[in-house]
Amino acid sequence: MEKFNYELIIIGGGPAGLTAGIYAARARLKTLLIEKMVLGGQAINSEKIENYPGFPEGISGINLMKKMEDQAKLFGLNIEMGDIYGIAIKDGTISVSMDTGEIVSKALIIATGSEPNKLGVEGEERLIGRGISFCATCDGFFFKDKEVVVVGGGNRAVQESLFLTKFCSKIYLVHRRDRLRATKILQERLLSHPKIEVLWDCVVQKIKGESNVDSIEVKNLKKGEIFPVKAAGILIFVGMQPNTGFLKGLIELDDAGFIKTDEKMETSSRGIFAAGDVRSKLLRQVSSAVGDGAVACFAAERYIEEIY
Repeated sequence: MEKFNYELIIIGGGPAGLTAGIYAARARLKTLLIEKMVLGGQAINSEKIENYPGFPEGISGINLMKKMEDQAKLFGLNIEMGDIYGIAIKDGTISVSMDTGEIVSKALIIATGSEPNKLGVEGEERLIGRGISFCATCDGFFFKDKEVVVVGGGNRAVQESLFLTKFCSKIYLVHRRDRLRATKILQERLLSHPKIEVLWDCVVQKIKGESNVDSIEVKNLKKGEIFPVKAAGILIFVGMQPNTGFLKGLIELDDAGFIKTDEKMETSSRGIFAAGDVRSKLLRQVSSAVGDGAVACFAAERYIEEIY
């Protein structure tokens, strides 16, 4: 029986994972990509991506990721849906345990991405899915002709607020500082939109409602005032946390739990590489994830050639 099931295993089917898969398939590496949810990652939640090269008019996240998926499959990438329970390195091999059994490879690329942070306030856990959302493009229609609160000040919060203007009668953007972090062009669009009001220097204290969200308790950090905002929903965009819980003790992570890598995307464990939003880095965008995926696959291919 052959020692290895695959030469390369890729965990995660977002932009980084799919790009690595395209490169691996074209290099004729025997490769398996494992995704536990839906191919495309967080990118599929973006209504319009305007900063990905080659699409001057912009493209929806779901369409862009479908093109990447189709391209990967065209080159013959093996894709399997399933969950990962653990990873082990033994006798110079990398063993991945998943719900269908154990598979062994020569190299591994981790591209598991990240997921939205929560606010940690009263009412949040109870009302998730009942007026609390982490994706405007997924749930915007449910707030048609209603007032909503958006929390955050980065690109995602601003983009999703602008998207919600298609449905909602009013959007309150709650931001803890007196300036936004989003790119200037997005700020200009948001600040000039008649449906959007920014609540500067404010944080959410409590989310209220019985069966559904009906109001948000907001605190102004400078004035100390606490006041209610009547809203049918709250959409939260306050950063991401990496999907690295299954990696603790295996490779080195930074203080926030993101994977540390070198310029070749290699982790602290030889033969294990990381790419995309799960990696400790400055910029988390589709374009940077694609670059990570390409480098990680190329480095993994070189590693396999040298070691085996």
